[in-house]
Amino acid sequence: MENVETAREFYAAWNDRDFERAAELMADDGEILVTGTGERFTGPQGAIEFSRMWADAFPDGRVEITRTIAEGDHVVVLFRGRGTHTGTLRTAAGEIPATGREVTLDLCDVYEFRGGKVKRNLTYFDSGSLLMQLGLTEPAAAPASA
Repeated sequence: MENVETAREFYAAWNDRDFERAAELMADDGEILVTGTGERFTGPQGAIEFSRMWADAFPDGRVEITRTIAEGDHVVVLFRGRGTHTGTLRTAAGEIPATGREVTLDLCDVYEFRGGKVKRNLTYFDSGSLLMQLGLTEPAAAPASA
């Protein structure tokens, strides 16, 4: 359960905008990997950079854990993020200027812990939903009925 509490602390630190506290939870060689883009954030400084990337884009953003699943050194965290896109979102594909739109995303992080610290965090989210909510893409057309 210690790993679950450490994972929960990462989100509490983000909600508090205490990025130094989040950094203390990362192993020196730990990494956050954004699946889909392959973007990597390494070590405590990487945790700060990753946290700021989202907080800068969604200054009023909050996350709420909806479920945790733990097995050994692995913890899966399902959570919901909400916020208003009033800052620039820096992504691997480039910067997305503020749209002023509200966003709600369901996300999933898969953690691997070593010695009580985050060794690896694989973060999953629906980037298509994010882009659609930001007004940058159109919803897919419904298939024609036969």
